[in-house]
Amino acid sequence: MKSQSISRRHFLKTSATAATAIAATSPTALLAAGPYGGNSIPLGVQLYSVRKECANDLPGTLAALAKMGYKGVEFADYFGRDAGSLRNLLDNVSLACVGSHIRPFDSLLGDNLSRTIEFNRVLGNRTLIVPELPKKYTETRQGWREAADLFGELADKLKPHGMRIGYHNESTEFKPLDGEMPWDTFFSRAKKEVVIQLDTGNAAAGGADPVALLKKYPGRVLSLHVKAFSKLKPNALIGDDELPWQEIFSICETTAGVKWYIIEYESDLYPPLVAVEKSLQVMRRWGKC
Repeated sequence: MKSQSISRRHFLKTSATAATAIAATSPTALLAAGPYGGNSIPLGVQLYSVRKECANDLPGTLAALAKMGYKGVEFADYFGRDAGSLRNLLDNVSLACVGSHIRPFDSLLGDNLSRTIEFNRVLGNRTLIVPELPKKYTETRQGWREAADLFGELADKLKPHGMRIGYHNESTEFKPLDGEMPWDTFFSRAKKEVVIQLDTGNAAAGGADPVALLKKYPGRVLSLHVKAFSKLKPNALIGDDELPWQEIFSICETTAGVKWYIIEYESDLYPPLVAVEKSLQVMRRWGKC
């Protein structure tokens, strides 16, 4: 991840006003502050879905997503740009930064953490999501416990900056390890300030029930990756798959705590921009945007 170089003095000065800065009145900050449009949950898109398009023409891709009707984007790559440039691109098309997948994990540790905080402060991002962990944390139940404790420490360090730390699932978290699903080992131990980003498609691929997962940790699911899962149609869009979407949305909008729906489509049935627009159209038909 490309971060800006800062002095310790500058970091201390800027971090003291980080929470205020993020709450500034730019389009990015206003959208990221909470649900868009009353009590509805706003709709964002994970830029991994359109990564090639972003690499080729980031300004044009962001403009296209905004024109479709998306309210925010989540980063998985910064496409070689610094935080200030990215922030300007988002503000120009009134898109919020609703989160970022932080890689490598070491960027959250030691002296790297201050640089990561500053990068995300400038970007206008308050949600740092870890999409994968080093093997030393995932091979044993004890490793997952240690990861949970570390995330708790990170949550405490990020809180003064108005930021949160969370974890995003693949499918392996739902394969029993030492008699328990790693997902439960982790979130039953991690303090409640460590938020959940649930990926519905990945969870179902791992044999888990997204409905049960949403119910188990009420108030902690900050964002939902709206991803299809179908055994019969591996390339299915949402609505053409086997997930109980209306039940999923009902829990998200009542007890789960979800603040953003984030579309992610990784298959190749449609061109990426077509796929995310079709997904948005389905959400619109369902009255979700």
